[in-house]
Amino acid sequence: METKHTSVFENGLIWFGAGVSLAEILTGTALSSLGFGKGLAAIVLGHIIGCALLFAAGLIGARTRKSAMETVKISFGQTGALLFAALNVLQLVGWTAIMIYDGALAAGGMWDIGHWVWCLVIGGLIVLWLIIGIQNLGKVNTAAMAALFLLTVALSFVIFKNWDPVLGNLSIIGGYPMSFGAAVELSVAMPLSWLPLISDYTRDAEKPVKAAAVSAVVYGLVSCWMYVIGMQAAKLTGESDIASIMLRAGLGITGLLIIVFSTVTTTFLDAYSAGISSETLSSRLNGKYAAIAVALIGTVGAILFPMDDITDFLYLIGSVFAPMIAVQIADSFILKQDHSDHTVHVPDLIIWAIGFLLYRLLMRADIPIGSTLPDMVITILLCVLADRITKSRSGKT
Repeated sequence: METKHTSVFENGLIWFGAGVSLAEILTGTALSSLGFGKGLAAIVLGHIIGCALLFAAGLIGARTRKSAMETVKISFGQTGALLFAALNVLQLVGWTAIMIYDGALAAGGMWDIGHWVWCLVIGGLIVLWLIIGIQNLGKVNTAAMAALFLLTVALSFVIFKNWDPVLGNLSIIGGYPMSFGAAVELSVAMPLSWLPLISDYTRDAEKPVKAAAVSAVVYGLVSCWMYVIGMQAAKLTGESDIASIMLRAGLGITGLLIIVFSTVTTTFLDAYSAGISSETLSSRLNGKYAAIAVALIGTVGAILFPMDDITDFLYLIGSVFAPMIAVQIADSFILKQDHSDHTVHVPDLIIWAIGFLLYRLLMRADIPIGSTLPDMVITILLCVLADRITKSRSGKT
């Protein structure tokens, strides 16, 4: 059966839906203490760094026609890649639960019919999206994205119509000002969380380079938009709770629809990619059924467990997957090496472990450009250095 290739437009729609997210808006509220100018600079700088990496990761999958976790084998070998596939499935189960929890909490704040009811509604819609399948969403996804775009424009208008660029800079959510470097890192964290997923969608692209570029640019622009909405909404209302923000901004059914649809379109990608990654772990697993199972597990988790602060979770994802993609970038674009015939490519695995530890150490320092970029640059340099040492010892030039 011939694979149906996705158009550049379809890839753009997918990543528009990923960008319109409660998680992005809520993360943006944390930057409210910086003021509009510094806050916007941190958001843009963080997304330039994060989305450049997102493009590179997407291009690897688009060129090789491999899923995200299949591309990991190029650097870490057949068995070595299983570590990252397992970690990816775990983080995607976590993301699915967090997104359903946040969506249900926000929806319940606007129409209290029970937290568990909203979890079931949102989880059920995600399962419906998965049953339809990404290849068959077509007009359904286009209509959903068009509606979501209009709803988000309405939200933006309400948030910004009474904005005072001077007085709006004074609110500090929680009473703790954030440093510029920490804000940059928090802005990098969201695009970074998509690195282990993007190739799942670019691998079937008709035009690999354009699809990877449009995916990264569309996501980056929309994600910046969401961050700014969150930052300005927090200043306007003095709230960091999305339901309170929407209610105080005068949004009723519009706000509720934004909450539900944005949660579904974003979380669908998490569950779908968890299914694809599970196929890397075992060929006996069916990706679609595994994705549905992840959505159901996430729904149950959202009902049973509180998940209010995801900052540490975001940083953990960054520390695992930033050095991973750095190694892949070095192998694919600089060294042009393929280790997929290895069981485990030990040198790359050791370099990744160094990168992981380095990221955790860099987090303790207040670096103006955040921790991700320095960590990845050092990791890439270690890959190049290790390659040169290996070649010199073997007598190759």
